[in-house]
Amino acid sequence: MPNYRNKFAGPKYVDHDILDANGGVVGTIRVKPSTILWKPKNQHTFYSIGLDDFHTWITAARTGAARTKS
Repeated sequence: MPNYRNKFAGPKYVDHDILDANGGVVGTIRVKPSTILWKPKNQHTFYSIGLDDFHTWITAARTGAARTKS
């Protein structure tokens, strides 16, 4: 098992199904201590991005991402 810089106290990863307005599954997001993974509906493999690359991408002005109010 690789050495992670960041660790969860519990499970090795957390999966969440993303649902559309009608309750249908759009895809699954898996969060690991060092990686974010995305699997579209009816696909068998995940797309992955390292946490450092995700952080750089999501905080870049070109993405249009905004901070939450809370």
